[in-house]
Amino acid sequence: MTSKKKALITGITGQDGSYLAELLLSKGYEIHGAVRRVALEDPEHRLNRLSAVRDRITLHAASLESFASVYQLVAKVVPDECYHLAAQSFVSYSFDDEFSTLNTNINGTHFLLSAIKDLAPKSRFYFAGSSEMFGKAEELPQTENTRFHPRSSYGISKVCGFELTRNYREAYGLHASSGILFNHESPRRGFEFVTRKITSGVARILAGRSKQIQLGNLEARRDWGHAREFVQAMWLMLQQPEPDDYVVATGESHSVQEFVDLAFCQAGLDYRNHVATDPTLFRPAEVNLLLGDATKARMKLGWTPSITFESLVREMVDADCRALGVAHESPQSQAVRHA
Repeated sequence: MTSKKKALITGITGQDGSYLAELLLSKGYEIHGAVRRVALEDPEHRLNRLSAVRDRITLHAASLESFASVYQLVAKVVPDECYHLAAQSFVSYSFDDEFSTLNTNINGTHFLLSAIKDLAPKSRFYFAGSSEMFGKAEELPQTENTRFHPRSSYGISKVCGFELTRNYREAYGLHASSGILFNHESPRRGFEFVTRKITSGVARILAGRSKQIQLGNLEARRDWGHAREFVQAMWLMLQQPEPDDYVVATGESHSVQEFVDLAFCQAGLDYRNHVATDPTLFRPAEVNLLLGDATKARMKLGWTPSITFESLVREMVDADCRALGVAHESPQSQAVRHA
């Protein structure tokens, strides 16, 4: 009988980690996740995204800021595949605390790669890169060959992690790949991210808990996909005979204002009555337009996204409204009712 593949996921409690755990469980994997000790002490809040699979995975308390802790974790699990998703990932925070962002994100990646090299050299490694590495991009759309010009310490830390991953691949022969993932959202997105701030704000307004939401640059444009589909690309990368780097994106660009308009329309509201622009929420160095070309992922991995921008926004609004127990009618259902 063939033994199950073992996968180690850092950042398993986050949006991507929870979707990836579900995907790998559906494929028969044995799942191990690295979490902060505080998460195990407060599972109701910190492990809520894993509630559907909590009894089918093994969680280990570990600190990515400690090489000894990472080394012990890898020695204990000896994974067949390692998905490194953990990072301080909120760009705004990275401006507030550059030092911890750089320290945590760069050292965590370096510690994990070194431990894999020593203890599980046949393990396949995935690094979660980001479109923020492109930053002030020189070309549109961005591909695997576009030069990096990060505009935040978060983006800088991801460029360093990308280069570390490539170096371990080339210097030590690790099957190490990076996914340059453009923005991907879902109802599991953290409340601090602009998309969830918008959809949860819509739900709070409908529930009578607030009247307005404060947002930054409404003109910023992003390539937004669904996290549930993006984790499939991660898995596909580690199934390839040779490691490589891939852009993962939808190839469509939408502004924050478009996201806002759609979200409020979904609830039958006009965003102009509820949204205010706050200059303090603008980034010190703005990234105005990100748009990815995932041709390589389509050709080599067979990966293509299918969830539309409109469907993503609708799913997020619906989920946040359900969470607050508020009913809402979309324009489509109103049209049917009045027909």
